[in-house]
Amino acid sequence: MNARQNGAQLLARALEAEGVDLLFGYPGGAIMPFYDALTGSKLKHILVRHEQGAALAANGYARASGRVGVCIATSGPGASNLVTGIADAFLDSAPMVVITGQVSTALMGTDAFQELDVFGMTLPIVKHSFLLRSVDDLPQVVHEAFRIAREGRPGPVLIDLPKDVQLADATHLAPFVPAAAAPPPPPSRVDIAQAIAAIEAAERPVVYGGGGIALADAVNDFRGFVESSGMPAVLTLRGLGALPTNHPQLLGMLGMHGCRAANIAVQEADLLICIGARFDDRATGKLAEFAPRARIVHLDADRREISKLRHADVGVPGNVATALKALTGVQPDCADWFAHCIEQREKHAARYDAPGRDVYAPALLRRLSEIAPRDAIVACDVGQHQMWVAQHWKFSHPRNHLTSGALGTMGFGLPAAIGAQFACPHRTVVLVSGDGSFMMNLQELATVARCRLPIKMVLLDNQALGMVRQWQELFFDKNYSEVDLSDNPDFAALARVFGIPALHLDKREDVEDALHALMATPGPAFLHVAIDARSNVWPLVPPNHSNATMLDAAEPADAAAPATERADAVPA
Repeated sequence: MNARQNGAQLLARALEAEGVDLLFGYPGGAIMPFYDALTGSKLKHILVRHEQGAALAANGYARASGRVGVCIATSGPGASNLVTGIADAFLDSAPMVVITGQVSTALMGTDAFQELDVFGMTLPIVKHSFLLRSVDDLPQVVHEAFRIAREGRPGPVLIDLPKDVQLADATHLAPFVPAAAAPPPPPSRVDIAQAIAAIEAAERPVVYGGGGIALADAVNDFRGFVESSGMPAVLTLRGLGALPTNHPQLLGMLGMHGCRAANIAVQEADLLICIGARFDDRATGKLAEFAPRARIVHLDADRREISKLRHADVGVPGNVATALKALTGVQPDCADWFAHCIEQREKHAARYDAPGRDVYAPALLRRLSEIAPRDAIVACDVGQHQMWVAQHWKFSHPRNHLTSGALGTMGFGLPAAIGAQFACPHRTVVLVSGDGSFMMNLQELATVARCRLPIKMVLLDNQALGMVRQWQELFFDKNYSEVDLSDNPDFAALARVFGIPALHLDKREDVEDALHALMATPGPAFLHVAIDARSNVWPLVPPNHSNATMLDAAEPADAAAPATERADAVPA
């Protein structure tokens, strides 16, 4: 006779059947039966110190590994604290399954203690939601949740689980066989033929790659396509690493804080081959003036993205990897154009010889990326340091760059780094954060310390909300409203309180020794870097301007220099 099994124990078995070995969470009343069941399962639970940390850690786990991240919390405030991490995963297409406890079904709708309609609250930010009312539905719902999270364009799925369903007798049930995610459909031959014709006819083509390349597991196919084509390429923030940073055809990141050469090329192009990107406003600037001379070929697994913001002359929905294979070997006659783009790349290359004795953040980050292993994963928060990492880190693969793209979540970095370290335990994980972002989830230092995670943490401290301060300087008449963080704690001392070795750095001549010491420290280590509060991120496309207009350090905001060269400098 089978031993009695309740719904919570069945849930643990269903997760094991899905290949889940790790989940991030925080216990509470409505989810307590599941925590009781954990002790008899093979699942490893990571106790974070705030539910937002659980969602962002699962998010980082998913981004670094490509597997489904799992997080869990109780009802009410536990569930609502997950919302920012769920939204971040939804907007950046990270596969997650989110499990929340709920009050018993008999109490639902009565304003019971810690009752919250998390199902309704999260509808706009999940791929799908399940609210279970019967334990009989539990195995199928779990496996459907994982299939949906993985399938097509990945994203988060919510399972809201009442307490009485967790406690219900499930002895008669067994976990279903996991449902395989259906692959994206292949692109049509007609679409491929039209794309080939457009590429062959182009004289000034540019490949425009985004985060969908990694989501489609198409990095190698993308590289093969680009290298066979002879075309220059640009990447979005979340596409960085699809080509290695030093790739001879890569012009750099495009957009608001992109490379001048990348923006010049896009504005002058007569064809953009957009692959796994969505014409985000941070990449395009003023959309109506983005790539004004270019026809568009758009490849994407999500057909809803094609022609959503910019009309695609040729749309190629379907399996991105398959489409890239079909296009590999297509070569437009663009040698003069390519030489022109490379000339612009060399002309506008980043410099690291800024005057002064203070630590120059771009140079520090460039050097750290050279010292770190080539396959190191770097997790960022949001702000100036995020853009400096994007501009100056040497990326080798998109999954090595964890950054909150669409939502721009401050506090993302530390939990995401935790998730990445669990996903890739034998690889180096580096956190780069700013003083504003770091304060939002610094409690997760306790998780790092408890688990002895060997994350190398770099905190760039300008004692300000740097990106907001920069915009106030340039666009709000230097009205520095509520950006002063000069009362920051001693961050190095704070790390030591958690038992994490920490160093302080404030002089340029000490950078090399400090970085080597950081990377050589066994286990977790923390480097607090003081930088000038007046440091800005350059170049910058001002708001409501096209990418043809970029500011540099010496230019006032009302006299932005056009990024494009003279018309007669562009190859015919």
